[in-house]
Amino acid sequence: MSYVEINESNFKQEVLNSDKPVLVDFWAPWCGPCRMLGPVIEEIAKENPDIKVCKVNTDENAQLAVMFGIDAIPCVIAFDKGSQTGKSVGFAPREKLLGLVGK
Repeated sequence: MSYVEINESNFKQEVLNSDKPVLVDFWAPWCGPCRMLGPVIEEIAKENPDIKVCKVNTDENAQLAVMFGIDAIPCVIAFDKGSQTGKSVGFAPREKLLGLVGK
């Protein structure tokens, strides 16, 4: 596993306090498009050690989903130095997701 599993207790440390750009995939196990996006997210994590890639299960961490206004999944949000810098809703190709962090 090349990504970090995020929950409400480690979000601030892993995402907001990260010293490198972060992609956070908000997903749920029952979501078909989320399962399609999973391998893309894992590939990005393995091939880009300069990006922190994280996954948030919205079923288990509803408070984070509410905090970021997630009303459709999959939703990938990019962060840099603690600020949200980009967002993609629905299945997206690898290139679009990398573009959220300037790659």
